Amino acid sequence: MSLSEDKASQIAYLARLSLSKDELKSNTKELNNILNLVEQLQQIDAKGIEPMSHPLHMSQRLRADEVREIDDSESFQSIAPKTGSGHYLVPTVIE
Repeated sequence: MSLSEDKASQIAYLARLSLSKDELKSNTKELNNILNLVEQLQQIDAKGIEPMSHPLHMSQRLRADEVREIDDSESFQSIAPKTGSGHYLVPTVIE
């Protein structure tokens, strides 16, 4: 698949880009190069190849979940104007 300069101009218009003739010619060539690469990638037989989350064969080291902070919510809420059931109460803005 290749794009003509007219199609590239339409794409530029939809993207709200104003391109000079030289820029349009250059961008058309670059878009065609990208489309050719996609066509080449689509020709690769990838059946039986398992998807990878990372290009290297390694596993992510995970640390154990630990609580490192103390719960100060009571001291914070003690200075709040209004609280209820562990929440801050604020005035109604929209009725």
